[in-house]
Amino acid sequence: MSRSFDPMQLGSIELFCKAAELSSFTAAAQALGITPAAVSRSVARLEARLGARLFVRSTRQIRLTDDGRSYFEQCEQALAQIEQAGRVVSGRQSEPTGTLRVSVPTTYAHHRLFPLLPAFNEAFPKLKLEVSVSNRNIDFVEEGFDLAIRLGTPADSRLVARPLEEATLGVFASPAYLKRRGMPATLVDLRQHDCIPFVLPRTGRAVAWLFREDGADIERPVDGPVRVLDDVLGCVNHARAGGGLCQIYHFIADTAVRNGELKEVLQRYGGRSRPFTILYPHNRHVAPRVRAFVDFVAAKLATTTSPV
Repeated sequence: MSRSFDPMQLGSIELFCKAAELSSFTAAAQALGITPAAVSRSVARLEARLGARLFVRSTRQIRLTDDGRSYFEQCEQALAQIEQAGRVVSGRQSEPTGTLRVSVPTTYAHHRLFPLLPAFNEAFPKLKLEVSVSNRNIDFVEEGFDLAIRLGTPADSRLVARPLEEATLGVFASPAYLKRRGMPATLVDLRQHDCIPFVLPRTGRAVAWLFREDGADIERPVDGPVRVLDDVLGCVNHARAGGGLCQIYHFIADTAVRNGELKEVLQRYGGRSRPFTILYPHNRHVAPRVRAFVDFVAAKLATTTSPV
C-alpha cells in the first residue's frame, strides 16, 4: 500500500504539537533546546505541505485555527501510539534498562540518596547508575546528565522540577563547646558565640541562618573565625570538633546527635526548612529509566520524612 507521508514531517509535527501545547513558539523552543525561529520555520513548512493555516499569529501570542486544533488532536494521538509501539518493541515498558546519569550535591548524596540505592538496584537490576557527587551547576545537554537533585527550584522552563522534601534546619554544637562557652538561649546570644558560616561559591557570601520567632520568619547573618566554602559538611565536622555553632539539616545532624557528638540548641526558634528538588529536561516523553528513578526516590523519601 502506497503512502504519501514524508518521514521528515515527523519532526515538524512534534514541534507543532509542542508549540500548540504551550501556545508559544518561544516556550516550545526553550522546552526543546532550539531557537524560536527554528520552530516558526518548521511550522511554516508544515503549513505549506498541508495547504492549511494552523496558527493565528500576533506579536505577543499564537492560537490554533479550527484546522490547527483538529490537526493537533489527531497528531497527539498518533504520537502517543508511536511511543507506545516503541515501548512494546524495546521491552522498556515493564523493565527500564540502560545507564542513568545523576548529579547530586554532597549532603544529599551521602545522607539521603546512597542509603536508597541498594533497594533501587534490587528493584531495577537491568538499570545502571552513574552518580556524580558535586555541588556545582551542570549542563544537562553538554555533560549528558539525565537527572539532578538540587537545593531549591531553579527558574528554568526547560527543566521539570519535582519536589522531594522540605528539609528542616537546626542549630548544633558539640557538648564540649557548650560546656566551654555556655548554652545560647536567644538569637542575641549568637553574637557571643563562634558561628560557622557556609559561604556560597557563586556569590562569595555567607548563607544567612533561618529562624522563626513568634510566627515570623527571620534571616540572621552570622560570622566566626572559620568560614567554610564548597562543602557544607565541613561546617558539621568543625562543629563536632568543638569549633562552634552550625546550622544544618536535621537529616545530616541526626546521627551525630544520637551518638552524643552534637547537641541541638535554640529549638524555640526552629521550624524553618529549605526545599530539595529533582530536576530533568522537559521532554514530551520521559524515558522509562528517568521515570523509574524519580518515582522510586520520591516514594521512598515520602515514607522517611515528616511533613513540616
